[in-house]
Amino acid sequence: MTFPRLQRRTLAVFAVVLPLLALFVYVAMRSGPLAPVAVTVVKVESAAVAPALSGIGTVQARYTHKIGPTAAGRLLRLDVHVGDAVRAGQVLGEMDAVDLNERIVAQQAAIQSAQAALRQAEAKRAFAQTQAQRYAQLLPARAATEEYVATKQQDLLLAQSALAAAREDAHRLQAELQALQAQRSNLRLIAPVAGIVAAREADPGSTVIAGQPVIEVFDPASVWVEARFDQVHAKGLAAGLPARVTLRSRRSEALPARVLRIEPRADAITEETLAKVVLDTLPSPLPPLGELAEITVQLPALPAAPVIPNAAIRTVEGRRGVWKLLDEDLAFTPITLGRSDLDGRVQVTKGLAAGDRVVLYSEKALTARSRIHIVERLQGVAP
Repeated sequence: MTFPRLQRRTLAVFAVVLPLLALFVYVAMRSGPLAPVAVTVVKVESAAVAPALSGIGTVQARYTHKIGPTAAGRLLRLDVHVGDAVRAGQVLGEMDAVDLNERIVAQQAAIQSAQAALRQAEAKRAFAQTQAQRYAQLLPARAATEEYVATKQQDLLLAQSALAAAREDAHRLQAELQALQAQRSNLRLIAPVAGIVAAREADPGSTVIAGQPVIEVFDPASVWVEARFDQVHAKGLAAGLPARVTLRSRRSEALPARVLRIEPRADAITEETLAKVVLDTLPSPLPPLGELAEITVQLPALPAAPVIPNAAIRTVEGRRGVWKLLDEDLAFTPITLGRSDLDGRVQVTKGLAAGDRVVLYSEKALTARSRIHIVERLQGVAP
């Protein structure tokens, strides 16, 4: 059978175009935009999750002593600098005594004068007592009149009163001397405990008022971390739980610690729960006070429940859920999440059951009409 020349050309064109079209469709379906999306799948497991709570904090000292004068005056000298280690009872500096030394000398002279007056009063009392006894003995022999005996008794009473006044005056002057000496002693700035100088709030020559701190000393053994945790996730936080502290200056080192206590008052502005965290072993050298730190607290394990990796969670049209496999077809399933642990596992309280299969990773964003191809591992994704 012979074909006209035009038909032969048409058949030749179809013979070339049809294989090319079939090849194009095949390529489009296998590796083009219509190709199945490679995905990895994970099975929902029922397991217990030990959640962790993360927070931030600052390094502080539990015991900080602010040392200053008890009376206004001028700072005479300071013998320590920031960072110096001091021992308990060490003199750190001194206030200017002004005229206090001279007042102490004058008071000592007044005490000596009072002691001389006291000795004189004691001698007068002894003489008056002797006279009174003598004339009392002469009265029965009519060698002295009753009026004269009464006068000597009156002189004895006056001498005893003068002696008592002299003693009180001597005691008063001695007490005033002790007060001046105490004031003089208070002019010395003394370290109450062994520690490290954290700050010098004034320099020699400065005038400070009573109670104004001049030197701040902290106990290095009392260093802890003042931690803050979001109240939304703070359920289960309690004293005694193990924790890890990562200092900003030591990002590669997590220091073991524990929660010492939960503060009874939270921060209403930042909506955070406050806690104190103590390190099991203090690092050397000590971190500076005020350094930022990241705190991770290991909370008690929760009862077993469906668990998925957090990488499987997607957000579609504002809803949080997962792509669930139903007979090799995709269906987006909204879920309600619970707590998570440090390994990236999240409990699902609603929406999934143990044994369900969900998409973990995909080459690109999925839709309900996406064709998928399940693989063991996607290229460029860690196992």
